[in-house]
Amino acid sequence: MSMPVSASVALPLQGAVVALLQADAELSDMVTGVLDWVPEDQPYPYIHLGDTVETPDNSHDSHGSTSVITLHVWSQYRGYSQALRIADRLRALLEHRPLTIAGHRHVATYFVSQQTLTDPEPPGDIRHVPISFRVLTKVQP
Repeated sequence: MSMPVSASVALPLQGAVVALLQADAELSDMVTGVLDWVPEDQPYPYIHLGDTVETPDNSHDSHGSTSVITLHVWSQYRGYSQALRIADRLRALLEHRPLTIAGHRHVATYFVSQQTLTDPEPPGDIRHVPISFRVLTKVQP
């Protein structure tokens, strides 16, 4: 029996994350959008989908991937409290929670890291919190 050809999980993973985040009423009350591309006039706060790094995680009889997806929380609130509350909601929705990923079986999602950053460009009032998750998947047979 031959294994199916492995397909990248990056696009279906992005779709699964967007669908999950956009369906959450609590998160929707906190942000103006969950975006893959950000228009110049996008109001704050919002979540921008960042990079995904995908590496193979195959076993002797199946294809799989380990992906690290980074989400970016952007805020103009004074201080970090707003952005960090949004990041906490992302962790509550994604960490150790199931995802429905087209063509792939979700194995697990783990929190990797988050960082607080201030945009140094004038006026210097933009807060940025990148938050990353490791997602383990197997290709559906």
